[in-house]
Amino acid sequence: MNSESSDVSGAAASGVNLQPKKKISCGLIAVVAILLLLVTCAGAYWWYNRPITPVELSAKEKQVVEEKVGSIEAAPGEPEYERGSKEIVLTERELNGLINQNTSLGDKLKLTLATGEVHARLETDLDEDLPVVGGKKLKAKARFLVGSVEGRPSLVLDDITVWGASLPNDWLGGLKGQDLLGQIFGGGGGVSGIAELRIERGQLVIKLAE
Repeated sequence: MNSESSDVSGAAASGVNLQPKKKISCGLIAVVAILLLLVTCAGAYWWYNRPITPVELSAKEKQVVEEKVGSIEAAPGEPEYERGSKEIVLTERELNGLINQNTSLGDKLKLTLATGEVHARLETDLDEDLPVVGGKKLKAKARFLVGSVEGRPSLVLDDITVWGASLPNDWLGGLKGQDLLGQIFGGGGGVSGIAELRIERGQLVIKLAE
């Protein structure tokens, strides 16, 4: 008994803390977890609602794009290119710059180019007079598959999503899976002067016909 008392006294005298270690409160862990969840949700909300910023091309970039587009619009005839150079490459930034420069959709529509695919994101305010959704902001996105059908360029609608819901094909008049270029330019006619359209990551490659 005296030995135990002397041990305790000795430990106290030497400054050793004999109090039991405090365990981390379950309530504190819950608070930290909730804070992390709120930060994650806030980040996800910001990402989904991030604004579309129009792409402003510099004067030099505009000149380069105009030269590329001009070669597509040139009068029929033998192109002034050496063999193997009948390709026009437009970058994702240049395409969005053209949209901003030539339409009023620069701050509403943005294209993203993936391998074999074009992703379009659209945000615009709906007319106040529309029933139910009038005055609301439309948030939509679409995916198009780019390839070739029977040796001609094709653009196939794969999906349209509005306010997070992928629309059923019946609501789109059966457009999903259809070759939109084929419908616009007729059966097997293709696009005049263009032999191939190819989407690579971040760029559109246009191969001119002979």
